[in-house]
Amino acid sequence: MMTKEDGRPVRVAIVHEWLTVYAGAERVLEQMLMCYPEADLFAILDFVPENERAFMMGKKPVTTFIQKLPFAQKKYRGYLPLMPLAIEQLDLSGYDIVLTSAHAVGKGVLTGPDQLHVSYVHSPIRYAWDLQHQYLKESGLTSGAKAWLARWLLHKIRLWDVRTAAGVDVFLANSHFIGRRIKKVYGRDSDVVYPPVDTAAFSLREDKEDFYLVASRMVPYKKIDLIVEAFSATPHRRLVVIGTGPDFEKIKAKAGPNVTLLGYQSFQSLKDYMQRAKAFVFAAEEDFGIAVVEAQACGTPVIAYGKGGARESIRGLDAETPTGVFFWEQTAASIHTALDQFEALPTPISPLACRDNAIFFGPERFRAELKQEVSAAWAKFQQLCQTPLKLKRVSLSKES
Repeated sequence: MMTKEDGRPVRVAIVHEWLTVYAGAERVLEQMLMCYPEADLFAILDFVPENERAFMMGKKPVTTFIQKLPFAQKKYRGYLPLMPLAIEQLDLSGYDIVLTSAHAVGKGVLTGPDQLHVSYVHSPIRYAWDLQHQYLKESGLTSGAKAWLARWLLHKIRLWDVRTAAGVDVFLANSHFIGRRIKKVYGRDSDVVYPPVDTAAFSLREDKEDFYLVASRMVPYKKIDLIVEAFSATPHRRLVVIGTGPDFEKIKAKAGPNVTLLGYQSFQSLKDYMQRAKAFVFAAEEDFGIAVVEAQACGTPVIAYGKGGARESIRGLDAETPTGVFFWEQTAASIHTALDQFEALPTPISPLACRDNAIFFGPERFRAELKQEVSAAWAKFQQLCQTPLKLKRVSLSKES
């Protein structure tokens, strides 16, 4: 337990953004709470079902006014323009360390000069920065009054996002890719702490079957349609697709007879397919990419788009013990080339190498690194706060 100079325990607040499901960001929150079990929890809103709340370890988060707004449970993303105001209303003045988990507005909490603010950044607001044009296009907001309103709101969010970066003492990035985004957007350096992946839940299987696997939410940036298109053009290859989402019907229309869309599947079913698949195919530009680590934990190689966090969690063919093959354009043709390359390898990628690479990203490593980063930042912060200021005193009296 960290203490202050007088021996009193340090008070820690952990700030999440929105609590609606138990997904990747919530797994990070779970590990943060394991690191600091005495911390108090804050969030913009909390609608996690009762049967999924175990990861919060019995804590009831303090929420904002958005919690009580109409349709907030289902349409909370529509309140994004209000979230900067909402996050600033959380009263954190009684805490020594404020630890925020941010991919939108979380780092914008208000802290004072005697409080240490450490922000774990999954990404600066993607749809307000380098992915703005892609977001507007996919949302059908390329022209008209609504498009200009969206552009104006995103402009205002960018201004707020840059201003509030000054209130963060230490940035932690979930990958070097995100570290470069932080440097580009905020002009700040960051240390990398890769997110926790529950590799123990995925066991190794060395014998593989003759099919490829995709498992993802079907939204535009995941590019599942490109993968399906690539496989439909090569009917001798079999593809299994797990997941659902707004693009499901669009993707289904592109699927050939060699592509099987299973929709939503239980965890046990997902794990079974991951263990048996010849390779896992991944076409998104992700901040990190937890699914590709889960696949490797099963001993399954990955065929992935060679940009973003995947470059850090997959060993390419230039490595001594590769765990996957990269393709370099988000096109069906580029995916097709990578599949040919994977199948032509003189020595198949080792399932043991895949498993070994995945183990590094386990939750124990995350907790150890997070606590080390926060403890070091607290020690440095205390030293800074205790350093007496050397003021130059100027006499205002006039000599006679």
